[in-house]
Amino acid sequence: MRVHEVRLGGREVRVVRSAPGPEATGLALRDEGHWLSMYADREGADRLAALWALAARSPRSLVHLPLRGDPAPHRDAGDGEPVALDLVLLHHSLQFPTSSWKEVRARLGAGTPRTVSLPDDDLPDGDAVDHERRHHRTYRDHLGFDIAAHTLFVVGSSTAFREEGSALRNFADRAAVHRRRYPAAAHFCVELSPGPRGRGRTRRHVPGSLHIEYHENG
Repeated sequence: MRVHEVRLGGREVRVVRSAPGPEATGLALRDEGHWLSMYADREGADRLAALWALAARSPRSLVHLPLRGDPAPHRDAGDGEPVALDLVLLHHSLQFPTSSWKEVRARLGAGTPRTVSLPDDDLPDGDAVDHERRHHRTYRDHLGFDIAAHTLFVVGSSTAFREEGSALRNFADRAAVHRRRYPAAAHFCVELSPGPRGRGRTRRHVPGSLHIEYHENG
């Protein structure tokens, strides 16, 4: 990981960036028009779950995963050519204006190397999450989606990242085994949605579904 401190106007923005290596990250993210598609191999799924847990623990940081240069499997697209996206996870209390991201990204520089250690159980098991309470009118720990400067922003509280992250943890733990046990299955996936369930698109016309599919390399 690399940590960047960027001065933007009268505030300082802290960005924790998953440093790109010499090879692809094992993840790819595309805006397909009516939905968002992410493709993950085993290492990519583990990386995504770890960064999700980091976002839950880092309410004062933007967690940035550069993905635009990584290849995605060929799929039939929605309306028009799919658009490659980066990913940023951030706590809603930051109230970060996504329109400023392009300027922040341009100032990141080399950053400072850091090592991050997270407990293996930082994201709860699905059985430990009370999924029914998400449907209550008073429930506020939903994720939000936004897109700016070829980047998908996933915004939420620590609770939202942990509870939605339980599905990512299950996806990362089961994906490779599922493919070996059920080779004829079309695919193995998990789907995340912003806000209360059932929205087709968000108020800013961002696709209302993030479909994450396991894809083995080779």
